[in-house]
Amino acid sequence: MYAGVLRAERVWVETFTGLRLEQFERLLKAVRDRGGNGTLRGRPWCLPLAERVLVVAVYYRANLTMRQLGPLFGISSSTVCRVIQRVGPLLALEPVSRPGDAADRLWIVDGTLVPVHDRKVGSSSRNYRFSANVQVIVDADTRLVIAAARPVPGTTADAHAWRVSGLAGHCQDVTVLADGAYLNCGMVTPHRKRPRRKLLPGEEDDNAAHRKVRARVEHVIGRMKNYKILRNCRQHGLHHAVQAVAHMHNLALAS
Repeated sequence: MYAGVLRAERVWVETFTGLRLEQFERLLKAVRDRGGNGTLRGRPWCLPLAERVLVVAVYYRANLTMRQLGPLFGISSSTVCRVIQRVGPLLALEPVSRPGDAADRLWIVDGTLVPVHDRKVGSSSRNYRFSANVQVIVDADTRLVIAAARPVPGTTADAHAWRVSGLAGHCQDVTVLADGAYLNCGMVTPHRKRPRRKLLPGEEDDNAAHRKVRARVEHVIGRMKNYKILRNCRQHGLHHAVQAVAHMHNLALAS
């Protein structure tokens, strides 16, 4: 019998994951439906599935090390690592089907830099020593995350990161807002101020309205970074972390 401190109980779930117990149970159901219990053959896990999902959620929320998480759950640090590697990908954001009222939807895209230690996905950037660029699509009305791309090196320009992300396929027939870094990407961007030419009064008003709406994606990314794994990802698996954080953000917002 393991002798850890944390259990999948309301007080611990709501304190350490940022989710209410009902939202955590929806996350648990998604993991179970995706095969989180495995084949039930061979040596069983020392933790039930609910505790394993809690391990991963706490890891993403608090960004604790394996040695810190182990005593909290009464398991070894190597077991924590195996749990994160096995369960982490199962927390991924559920694919969003193209809405029936696509012509009436408004989505916003932006990129954010995530500090990483993994040299395979990170590079030295202007903000951090090593970081990765992650592209995120957000619904302007609901503030839900629609999709998040695989990370690319932090030196990658947003426009290029968008083109190689494959997210454009999600946005067919949907109006997408973006900032001036996404020129010629098929999105609604602000009017540019060209040399020796001032913006027209109507263009100034358009840009002001554009900024006001586009700020919503910045707010969503800020909320996602309440999960500290997106402030300093020490381990491999940033893509799985972003997907899981987006999933938990949507659960917390929509229910």
